[in-house]
Amino acid sequence: MEEDLSGALNSISLGQKDSEIMDSFGLYVVTWNVATAEPPDDVHSLLQLSSPKKPDLYVIGLQEVRAAPLKFVSDLAFDDSWSHLFMSTLAPLGYVKVTSIRMQGLLLLFFSKLDHVPFIRDIQTTFTRTGLYGYWGNKGGVSIRLSFYGHMLCFLNCHLTAHMNNASHRVYEIEHILDAQTFDAKNTPRILDHKAVFCFGDLNFRIEDHGMHFIRNCLASQRFDLLWPKDQLTMMKLKETILQKFEEGPLNFQPTYKFDLNSDNYDTSGKKRKPAWCDRILWRVLSKSLQKGVVEDGDDKEEQKKEREEEFPLRVAQESYTGKMDYNISDHKPVVGNFCLELRKMYDTPLVQLCAEGDWSADFDAMITYTPLQSFTSSSWDWIGLFEVGFKSISDYVTYTWVKDDQVAFIDGFQVYVSKDEIPVRGGECVLCYYSSNFQCIVGVSQPFKVQGSRAAIEEGCLPENIDGLNQAVAS
Repeated sequence: MEEDLSGALNSISLGQKDSEIMDSFGLYVVTWNVATAEPPDDVHSLLQLSSPKKPDLYVIGLQEVRAAPLKFVSDLAFDDSWSHLFMSTLAPLGYVKVTSIRMQGLLLLFFSKLDHVPFIRDIQTTFTRTGLYGYWGNKGGVSIRLSFYGHMLCFLNCHLTAHMNNASHRVYEIEHILDAQTFDAKNTPRILDHKAVFCFGDLNFRIEDHGMHFIRNCLASQRFDLLWPKDQLTMMKLKETILQKFEEGPLNFQPTYKFDLNSDNYDTSGKKRKPAWCDRILWRVLSKSLQKGVVEDGDDKEEQKKEREEEFPLRVAQESYTGKMDYNISDHKPVVGNFCLELRKMYDTPLVQLCAEGDWSADFDAMITYTPLQSFTSSSWDWIGLFEVGFKSISDYVTYTWVKDDQVAFIDGFQVYVSKDEIPVRGGECVLCYYSSNFQCIVGVSQPFKVQGSRAAIEEGCLPENIDGLNQAVAS
């Protein structure tokens, strides 16, 4: 009896210990077919920025972003209007665009709070065309895969073929995209090898059989559940193995397609298309049985990898799933999903620690010290960038210096000198970021520090005396 009690207490203790070292992160996913429209003036409601609890990560997938030839070329040279809007909205709140990918009208953006950026690694993007027998990118999928505190995540934004009678072909397209997209990684070469996969977009599944009158009555009475059995995606999940791998929250919101433009009315055109839940967010967590796989005799490294995956679990829970009916620039309404990622970090120390030494201003040269906290292969293409606090993306640096060109080794690390000519005359609140060429990402971020306005510039009349007040006014 005492042994049983002791075992039970130990189990409780271990359970408490596990919960203590599990961390929770908020993930907010948006999918929206924008029907070639220009972005609205404000997306605060779309991103739920009035919520007191902000997510750690934003993943935004758009379909039918305008891709006319001249527009598309200009978007490649500069940020497109949608990316610019989301970056301008999220950057002041401390979010950075970590990466993005675009294939014609498909756009996928990944944002993170700056605190997490040094722990987002192994970033890769890819795409698959399914339009015009695979030669045209108006339909298909774009994906971002990455490691988040050591856990491999993949986000797939799809736009599948349209029309009521193409449900089976849509399933084929999903299978083709999942099979065709590969990554340069030994352990996660395909999408479904990742620990968690989020698949979303305009999947274009419709509501079968029911007539318009019945559907409208169900919507008026908010009896959405009466429509679920004839939702094509729900029906296909009953017989298609590939779809059974994914989960989806209940469709407790009205169908998000098809609306008259600039209206909350469903299609009143001559075609009078039936409302449908075309826009969906699915997810899948790799089960332990699949993580274990088949380990050959003597394959110690593989065995150790599987044990490590069990030691560092990942759980996904959806906290909300709904349509945002207050946006009417498209014939689709956006759909959003709020998730909680609960995981045990595989590491919580950045690869590099950075510090801005002494006072900084454009009146004299400055010095950076950095210390590798973990062993990693540096490159002559590594650089340290100076960014203003609230920067939008990795390309939004004020200036940068090549690490190998100007560094001097000392006992605890390295010193890198920055010429005063490279430091902004106006000054401001800044951070330093170490970019690893081999990892293709930021692996270290300094604490914020103050760059003073240049006294020489003030004395010469190039800057006002109260430069700090001017900076504050510009920021506001």
